[in-house]
Amino acid sequence: MNWTDERVEKLKKLWAEGLSASQIAAQLGGVSRNAVIGKVHRLNLPGRAKAGGTQTAARPKRPAPAAPRPATFQARAVTPRTVARPTATTAEDLDKDFDTQAERLPVPANINNAVVPSSRKLELTQLTERTCKWPIGDPLNDDFHFCGNESPDNSPYCTYHQRLAYQPSADRRRMR
Repeated sequence: MNWTDERVEKLKKLWAEGLSASQIAAQLGGVSRNAVIGKVHRLNLPGRAKAGGTQTAARPKRPAPAAPRPATFQARAVTPRTVARPTATTAEDLDKDFDTQAERLPVPANINNAVVPSSRKLELTQLTERTCKWPIGDPLNDDFHFCGNESPDNSPYCTYHQRLAYQPSADRRRMR
């Protein structure tokens, strides 16, 4: 479809009147809504005309937030969940922030009686299909390593770290 001078002028006129791209396409005939939108952008036509006749490029204001519900509508007390976001800017601050976040993490119920094995402290290049790939420490520090203990059945983790990584759904629900 070719855009003749007549069709472009009609497009400009209809656009200035505030018609939608679909309405313009219907009036022009033989052109799709997307073709109208593309031509409007290529012509760099100004923002849409409002009902009052003034043009604006500003976004409409967002509606005001809804008023809080009265207490009679609340069936149960809801405690808000907060997400800890690191605000640290240095590596030391990140270490401190990481430590405090780790203290807040819930401990799965099924590992309370588990014995924490000592890790073999393997580096990435030393890992095999049969070694535990659980990372230990901060990857930015020199003492960062992987567990390295034997992992059964082609699992990426040893038995202890499997219990940490793969928690039954019932246990996850209890920790919330």
